[in-house]
Amino acid sequence: MISGRDLMGAAQTGTGKTAGFTLPLLQRLAPHATKSFSPALHPVRCLILTPTRELAIQVHESVQTYGKHVPLRSFCVYGGVNINPQIEELKRGVEILVATPGRLLDLVQQKAVQLNKVQILVLDEADRMLDMGFIPDIKRIISMLPATGTRQTLLFSATFSDEIRKLSAQFLRDPATVEVARRNTPAELVTQYCYHVEANRKRELLAHLVKKNDWTQVLVFCKTKHGSNRLASQLQRDGINADAIHGNKSQNARIRALEDFKEGKVRVLVATDIAARGLDIEELPHVVNFDLPHIPEDYVHRIGRTGRAGSTGEALSLVCAEDRPLLGAIERLINKKIEVRHAEGFEPGYAPHHPEPARESEPRGRARQPQRGSQKPREEQPRQEKPRHERPVQPQQARPPRGEGRGEGRSRRDRQQEREPRHAQSPAARTSGNSGGMDFSKPYEPSSSTAAKTVEPAAEESQGRKRGSQMIPALFRKKAA
Repeated sequence: MISGRDLMGAAQTGTGKTAGFTLPLLQRLAPHATKSFSPALHPVRCLILTPTRELAIQVHESVQTYGKHVPLRSFCVYGGVNINPQIEELKRGVEILVATPGRLLDLVQQKAVQLNKVQILVLDEADRMLDMGFIPDIKRIISMLPATGTRQTLLFSATFSDEIRKLSAQFLRDPATVEVARRNTPAELVTQYCYHVEANRKRELLAHLVKKNDWTQVLVFCKTKHGSNRLASQLQRDGINADAIHGNKSQNARIRALEDFKEGKVRVLVATDIAARGLDIEELPHVVNFDLPHIPEDYVHRIGRTGRAGSTGEALSLVCAEDRPLLGAIERLINKKIEVRHAEGFEPGYAPHHPEPARESEPRGRARQPQRGSQKPREEQPRQEKPRHERPVQPQQARPPRGEGRGEGRSRRDRQQEREPRHAQSPAARTSGNSGGMDFSKPYEPSSSTAAKTVEPAAEESQGRKRGSQMIPALFRKKAA
């Protein structure tokens, strides 16, 4: 062990990384431990930060296992659960604290924990902890710790990019680097291969491989939370017991799904990259990349879930046309060409034949309508309508010759005279009791009685000049008199 110096280490197989920093920490803290657990006498002396809740639980279990006979009090805090029991436990005094950054800042804000006595800071999966998602929280936590000269910082991860190494210089003082293998190299006991398949047939190929090879424990990685839920539901419809784990699920549901998978109750566990970091599943035989990661380093972490602690494993990837650039980036990172295998009937461009079931809901006596593109001759297809020669001939009205009865070559006045009088189509005339039996809708015709009682010719001539030779009905002359 490099005592008193900052450390940057990389480990690959089994639980070697957890044991690599847990055992030396216990050896360093044990001589100063006492059996009295007073909060004042036992402040937090070692702080271990992890990116996920599942990894925090796993690290705390390792601390309890390796420190079973050492009088050191340890505890684990993470989000997604009630914070009050965690506050009560911290009041009793904790020397080794395993935490996720978000929940630790919440506890500090509520003054449930103090970090001014921390002697050792450990960042597990340091490349993930120092990316742009966690770096603000990490900087806030480090500002609460003692100065660098009185604190030792340890960074552990299986992959370290050049950018992360430059960023880690802000937190380390003259660090020593310990590597068990070449950087960004997957375990040699993991067999890697891939299948080229159409994007819409990935799920079908995965179900085919699980059933054909009788896989009993498969960890499948998807890139989205919604995609993980959808894939798990589709596999269940295919008769494969599957479950999903991702950040949108409650912590209890995530723990239950992971435990069922470890115990063999769940055959396929579909997960996002939340399960790609540090999770130790004993003798996991198969890892499937349903979606290739956009960050090549995440591929190394994903397939690192198998082939652990000296065991062998298989890691396969389903590659569609859109994934070809991502596959090339992964091969450049690991400096290795991934083997390509072929599944019969699932090659790109192969169109599967799915026979359509017969429609039994139609009545027997009803003729089935021909489908579009049918090769059946037109004469043999049943017709619903009668043939044209059997249709009744509708009488047609003879049209007048051109120029006759159509208004051509005639004036407007002539056409108006040929029309029927308007009163011929009018309803029956209505008369009232005061009309004297006269119909005012008809043109005026003088009656015999009126003609007998005409005025003298001289008066008629003079009156005609005034009124235009119009006769006055006897009815109106009586009223006027």
